[in-house]
Amino acid sequence: MIDYSKYIEINPEIRFGKPVIIGTRISVYDVLQWLASGMSHQQILEDFPQLQDEHIYACLAYAN
Repeated sequence: MIDYSKYIEINPEIRFGKPVIIGTRISVYDVLQWLASGMSHQQILEDFPQLQDEHIYACLAYAN
């Protein structure tokens, strides 16, 4: 299991306090929604080059 706290932060000044990937404005909910809509990890990484596989796994761990 990945330690999502290394990759996810909650800051009330970023995206109204939603959990986001550290250093981005991409929320955990965005990533989960992309996965739920059928996007693959590779598609997400291609569309958002600032993300890495670890970020996607951290979002999944956070949701669990």
